[in-house]
Amino acid sequence: MRRVLVPAGSGLLAAAAGVALAELLATAVRPQAAPIVAVGAAVVDGAPTPVKEFAVRTFGTYDKPLLIGGIGLALALLAAATGVLSRRRPLLGLLGPAVLGAAGALAALTRPDARPVDALPALAGAAAAAVLLRVVPLPGIGRSPRTGTAVRTPAPPAAGTPEGASPPLPAGSSASEPQPEGTPVPVPLPAGSSASAQLSSGAPVPAGSPVSTRLPAGSSASDPGGVAGPGGPTRRDVVRNGVAVAAGTVLAGSGAVLLRREGAVDAARSRAAVRLPAPVSRATPLPPGTAPGFHTRNADFYRVDTALTVPRLDADAWRLRLHGMVDRPVELDFAALLDRGLVERDITLSCVSSEVGGPYVGTARWLGAPLAPLLREAGVRAGADQLVARSQEGMTIGTPLDTLLDGRDAMLAVGMNGEPLPFTHGFPVRMLTPGVYGYAGSCKWVVELEVSTFDAFDAYWVRRGWARRAPVKTASRIDRPTPFARLDAGRVVVAGVAWAQHRGIAAVEVSVDGGDWRPAELLPTASTDTWVQWRYAWPATPGGHSLRVRATDGTGAVQPEQRRPPFPDGATGWHTVSVTVT
Repeated sequence: MRRVLVPAGSGLLAAAAGVALAELLATAVRPQAAPIVAVGAAVVDGAPTPVKEFAVRTFGTYDKPLLIGGIGLALALLAAATGVLSRRRPLLGLLGPAVLGAAGALAALTRPDARPVDALPALAGAAAAAVLLRVVPLPGIGRSPRTGTAVRTPAPPAAGTPEGASPPLPAGSSASEPQPEGTPVPVPLPAGSSASAQLSSGAPVPAGSPVSTRLPAGSSASDPGGVAGPGGPTRRDVVRNGVAVAAGTVLAGSGAVLLRREGAVDAARSRAAVRLPAPVSRATPLPPGTAPGFHTRNADFYRVDTALTVPRLDADAWRLRLHGMVDRPVELDFAALLDRGLVERDITLSCVSSEVGGPYVGTARWLGAPLAPLLREAGVRAGADQLVARSQEGMTIGTPLDTLLDGRDAMLAVGMNGEPLPFTHGFPVRMLTPGVYGYAGSCKWVVELEVSTFDAFDAYWVRRGWARRAPVKTASRIDRPTPFARLDAGRVVVAGVAWAQHRGIAAVEVSVDGGDWRPAELLPTASTDTWVQWRYAWPATPGGHSLRVRATDGTGAVQPEQRRPPFPDGATGWHTVSVTVT
């Protein structure tokens, strides 16, 4: 077992040092160049849609940490196997670092807007791991023999000498008398050793004369623990090099953490320094009777995106470029955007990945610059039908131009619920479009807008089979009682939300045990771009019951009953909750 665990540990140590160096270099290149993050992003891009939907549905916002953890586990297993392989086949053991370095470099170079230098962290980390495995003596991984103090071993006993008898000592010496350092010391010679082979080769060796061999420097015949084995490093080498590599790994890893933390601190200072101007058009006040929880707290607002590390941008360095099929390209910095005259609106956003009754929907009070006037100033050319938004980390979102110009409150948002955007929701600027699923109308960390056509360019999710146009489908959800709740008989308030952004909700109905549909009470709301809170007083009777809900939008269309998955343009079906009444 020790023959496996020790070299496996050496492989892990070498890999940890390589990863630490790569992470340190990535802080100087860009976060997307970090090998584990780059490989994770490549996995996200390459995963089939059903796999992605399963991950979002099953793990929710924990899908990203689990992915990073899985990549780390796979790396650890490969590193351990590489260490074991290097013990017996040193050159073949270099295959592990080579594969890992190539995978990390290739993943980094396939990121949007990648540069050749993005491959540097992965390649440097792999090279460091290879050097540690091949050159530096680590536990369980051999190296070329060392020369040191000569040690003489006796030839086979002379004829007539009892086998196993002690060989003669130098003249004037005794068995208990210590010998000067460097003095040849007679030691027993095991059968089949190199000296025996010398004898069998025909070379004349006088009977009883000592035969010289060598032990590594710093070792003695009475200290077999001082060597790792013939041709291997001494225990002193192992300890010294192991400590040195571990210390270097800790220093490099700590340096990467500190540099990233420094960057995060700078970004936090940039956000804290933002002073949002008063809007030129305020949101309509919520009517009396609106229930608590109408606005979703920033900390509770859902997050669904592909960013494995949250971009932390500096507002002072932010720039937006509007170009493409326009007569007058526009470039804005953050201060110029704030000066355009901001509007404040209550808007509900929803994610297409949400199943029927799912959690990926929320309402916030947004502050931002209207997008339609900016497009008109740029002069959209005839034939253009798509606005492609690009984020700082390379995500592309394609939105129909006619949707953005039809009078809805599409905006470049800078504020959320009275404060600058949180980093997780797009600071310093994000695009949002009421009535359109996020994948087709809401780009976080936006830095570029290109007026184009659907024929000329497919955005990120469209290339993966999702619909080009993605208006939000009418949906409703039961928030209370919760599934499988146990309730007391009598009056029970069934409540939830319904949404059909930009069309509004005209009615919500509740059915118990497949019976008649009963109208629910709609609480007041101020806009068709938000969800509607509803409630229904149910006279609950003992037993098991099934509650279901459906909504009718502002056009009179009733929410369809048929269950369909989110792919390719949003889920449909009636949300159902089972409860027990006692």
